[in-house]
Amino acid sequence: MFVLLVQFADDLSIFNVFRYITFRTGGALITSALIVFMFGPSIIDSLRIRQGRGQPIRADGPQTHFKKAGTPTMGGLMIMSGILGSSLLWANLSSLYVWAVLFVTIGFGAIGFYDDYTKVTKQSHLGVSGKVRLLLEFLIAAVAAGLIMYAGKEPFSSSLTFPFFKDVLLHLGLFFIPVACFVIVGAGNAVNLTDGLDGLAIGPVMIAAGSFGIISYLAGNAVFADYLQIHWTPGTGELCVLLGAVMGAGLGFLWFNAPPAAIFMGDTGSLALGGLIGTVAVATKHEIVLAIIGGLFVLEALSVIIQVGFFKMTGRRVFLMAPIHHHFEKLGWTESQVVIRFWIIAIILALIGLSTLKLR
Repeated sequence: MFVLLVQFADDLSIFNVFRYITFRTGGALITSALIVFMFGPSIIDSLRIRQGRGQPIRADGPQTHFKKAGTPTMGGLMIMSGILGSSLLWANLSSLYVWAVLFVTIGFGAIGFYDDYTKVTKQSHLGVSGKVRLLLEFLIAAVAAGLIMYAGKEPFSSSLTFPFFKDVLLHLGLFFIPVACFVIVGAGNAVNLTDGLDGLAIGPVMIAAGSFGIISYLAGNAVFADYLQIHWTPGTGELCVLLGAVMGAGLGFLWFNAPPAAIFMGDTGSLALGGLIGTVAVATKHEIVLAIIGGLFVLEALSVIIQVGFFKMTGRRVFLMAPIHHHFEKLGWTESQVVIRFWIIAIILALIGLSTLKLR
């Protein structure tokens, strides 16, 4: 729709609004939310019929989770339909940055879908082999990293920037690709580990999307970038439209995922959303800031790494259960307490991350 309508801007001034990223971001947000609201119920009904017993519940998990048996998964299909449909309507599809992000979103979503399908058909919480999944994720991320390098200008496009320092750049050359892959794959799997309670993952994802929407808009605008003394990344402002679509689809999904959830996001959604945010961070040169804004996701991932590593070395556990949100459930926190308190943490971390734009 952007390509069709913007061509009339020179003749009819009313169409000039389609040239503004802010207008199209708002349009993408509303459109994606409407898509999920409209088609969500039919998708949930279809998945419930096809999946039968729904997503399997971990036998060693909190006792309160057993009442969720039969809830369908793969809710990420709802989110992705909203993001993709809205992005195709409102985003400038001539941007390589847009296609790099959409490529990772679709690719990671496909991996997550197959993982969810395996879990449902086998009625086991163990899905696709971790090694196979990581290999596919790294291959997809490598293609996206290559597109991002090609879309930018050397040597900046293959450099790593640092928050709080306006002139510090680490030129990585081709080594930028494995670093970018680590960020993208790490983000995807960190969000995946966070998705364990009703509404827990989608809230921080929307917060991170909103934060990076601001970052992409400012970093992609030469005037704002110069004023804030951040590195100007031409063309990345268009990613703000995609992130608006993420927020809209997230709001629509939360309507159905709010406790008690009518559907779970599943790996289909969590991998796709995490990969999307990670790719945006790489494109806007705010990879390190992602670790701050997405600090909740980092905490969830670290809790699993620490738990597994410590258990292998000593045979004992650090947490009552990992990821860490289950640890607090085991301590007696209700599911709603965990979710809301984790959302508060995500908001605080997002504000800290955004403060790096001015503290130079």
